[in-house]
Amino acid sequence: MLRRGGTGARPCPERNAPLTEFAPVTLSVIIPAHNEAGRIGLCLAALFASDLVAGGAEAIVVANGCADTTVAEARAMRTAKGAWPLRVLDLPEGGKTRALAAGEAVGRGAVLAYLDADVIVSPPLMAALADALKGPAPAYGSGQVVIPEPLSRASRLYARFYRAVPFFHTGVPGCGLFAMNRAGRARWGDWPGVISDDTFARLMFTPAERHLVAAPYRWPVVEGWAALVRVRRRQDAGVAEIAARYPALLTNDDPRPNTRARLMRAALAHPLACLTYAAVRVAARLRPAKGWARGR
Repeated sequence: MLRRGGTGARPCPERNAPLTEFAPVTLSVIIPAHNEAGRIGLCLAALFASDLVAGGAEAIVVANGCADTTVAEARAMRTAKGAWPLRVLDLPEGGKTRALAAGEAVGRGAVLAYLDADVIVSPPLMAALADALKGPAPAYGSGQVVIPEPLSRASRLYARFYRAVPFFHTGVPGCGLFAMNRAGRARWGDWPGVISDDTFARLMFTPAERHLVAAPYRWPVVEGWAALVRVRRRQDAGVAEIAARYPALLTNDDPRPNTRARLMRAALAHPLACLTYAAVRVAARLRPAKGWARGR
């Protein structure tokens, strides 16, 4: 495992946010948000509709480098029906791992959940995660991934085959949402500047330490051919980066039996979807990843 380092500077609580509203709780949900206008409100509304978390819960939106109305939309959700205690941190610079660290620095939860701003959780999920990860032993968890039907034809075909990829049917994928208890988070210090923070976090735990709860969440793919290629390029670069920088972590990956058989069945059932998926992967390999892309 990595040596534990410092936590870095702690950002100040948002001005005029009474600290008494943020007493220790069972669950802190950290939501990094970079230009998520039109999505952050829906994400928070679903979160606030969650079942009761024993011991309480809080939400922390970390807007990082936003040039849109993400911050205003997030702050407006404080008065939503059933709203949790909510902090909105407004960081001038982008960077997802920097945003995760800023959220952790003010989070009071015994369990930390990391939620993408375009993910929609089901009502039972957060309480189930908090319950599954309680206790002193290091633990990691997530829910059942559901990829909703996209609007564009290219994305619909890609998603149709993507749903059959063995990654989504073995172990605990954790894409778009993952959680861990404090004992698990203590395994490393500062977040490294990696592309795939979710892969890094997942592989810091053995398969036996990863817990899948039955409650689902909706994790969308991006819309349109160009966006699919851009995101796939970044996904591939993120996986390659983990393999190059942290090869020892790969021993914690899930074994995936019958991978070829599953893919063959999916290809025969959905040939056009298979061709679209393959074409996106090939196109993604033609040029290296540059800059940030939504992590779908």
